[in-house]
Amino acid sequence: MATQPLSPCFPTGDEFSREFLLERFTDAEDDFALFGNGQAAEFRQDFGGTHGGNVSRHIGQASRRFTFRTPRSTLRAAMIPREILKKIRQIELRTNRLVNETLGGQYHSVFKGQGMNFEEVREYQPGDEVRTIDWNVTARMNHPFVKKFVEERELTLILVVDLSGSGLFGSGEQSKRELAAEIASVLAFSAIRNNDKVGLILFTDEVEKYMPPKKGRRHVLRVIREILFFEPKRRGTNVSGALDFLNRVTAHRAITVVISDFLEPVFADSMGGPSTDKKKSPTSLSTALRQANRRHDVVAVQIIDRHELELPALGRLILQDAETGEVVEVNTNSGTRHAFAEQQQQQQSDLERLLRGARIDAIRLRTNEPYGAGLGLFFETRERRRLHG
Repeated sequence: MATQPLSPCFPTGDEFSREFLLERFTDAEDDFALFGNGQAAEFRQDFGGTHGGNVSRHIGQASRRFTFRTPRSTLRAAMIPREILKKIRQIELRTNRLVNETLGGQYHSVFKGQGMNFEEVREYQPGDEVRTIDWNVTARMNHPFVKKFVEERELTLILVVDLSGSGLFGSGEQSKRELAAEIASVLAFSAIRNNDKVGLILFTDEVEKYMPPKKGRRHVLRVIREILFFEPKRRGTNVSGALDFLNRVTAHRAITVVISDFLEPVFADSMGGPSTDKKKSPTSLSTALRQANRRHDVVAVQIIDRHELELPALGRLILQDAETGEVVEVNTNSGTRHAFAEQQQQQQSDLERLLRGARIDAIRLRTNEPYGAGLGLFFETRERRRLHG
């Protein structure tokens, strides 16, 4: 164990005793009481399978107290902070209510399957479509029977989530990254409720992590955990690179939800002049969006904070760009605030025009406003468009 330190809270050598492990695992078992009904064991296995390491025979002996499936999962279970489990559980409870009451059915209506599969035949009832009559069965039974079909689902939802440094900002109770996790949770639970798969791409100015599409609640909990607590190596933003990666790893058509603030660095080149970074140029992003939307059903979710659109009147401020590290001093007098608001409004207009040109639907959410209404309006708009062509 000394060659692979897993946590500073675990001793090594002779100190690595069975009594120490039993004490640690007891604490971990209390943490997992948050889940209940067998869900804790599933989460242990998933967490251990993702982050596990080599485990000595002492750990195996200690883990026999509990119904753990692997010693490796047991070791990692002991290191999950109570706050992480509580946060994930809170998000699941909040979003599940919204999914079960409203958005789950709307998701099914808006994102239709690829075709219809024959299920069974049943007796004809007044009002049934005549074209669905099964004449062979009708001839044998001397009574009309119709074919019953069910929608072929097996859709894939890919969540493409921005983990750049600006996502940690939030002037209210939630940061943009926390809100992104909730939005992803709503969509992911809606997907698995309809028997669809869920995949995840985390990106900054490079792709940081990819989780292939899978089904199941345990997989969705892991998706939420990664969005909330994954530590990216970089701080920049490159949406185009993430979409290029999506096209390479996803062969079949998928529902692709890009969750980002879609913001360039604010105080760059004389109060937000045009970016010279080719990775972030509008042309490059426009091309990537068009290419991705031709292969997939792309939806853009912009999460933004109110103070990224309007500066507060707080006198002189020292501000640091979360992605580039640049530090500037800004006098938030009325003239500066007005110029900043105009610049941000122009950026929002440019983004809207860019998405509209790529024929991509957009959802705009703020950290200080409830997101249920915004998601509901998006689903209602798409449903009306689907019904009326």
